[in-house]
Amino acid sequence: MSQSRTILVIDDASLVRMYYRAALESAGYRVEEALNGIEALEKLPDLGADLLIVDVNMPQMDGLSFLRTLRRSPGAGASVPALVTSTESREHDFLAARAAGANFYLVKPIDRDALVAHVAALCGVRHG
Repeated sequence: MSQSRTILVIDDASLVRMYYRAALESAGYRVEEALNGIEALEKLPDLGADLLIVDVNMPQMDGLSFLRTLRRSPGAGASVPALVTSTESREHDFLAARAAGANFYLVKPIDRDALVAHVAALCGVRHG
């Protein structure tokens, strides 16, 4: 189980957020949501997130801009692991995410079991 780890899902698509929430809550995680990078930056200081799931393409502040901003910040959120998700699958996309501060990159659509397994690995939780 997750030992009540908190995951912040940052994605502008409500169906994606619902899918991630269902998968992660059924695995024992606590899930919070943000619609874009700006909202995530506002929520993070009080959240105590253990992991971020960050979509690349979002309005107002995209995922990579969010990560670059977060990683440069002096707060505790700067070191929270980030799993980046996107429909983009070129090598350039992976490298850009890594340069922005991503710990891992998954291409959408994401299988439910793969999502939970990657989240567990990034949170240091035994899975399966």
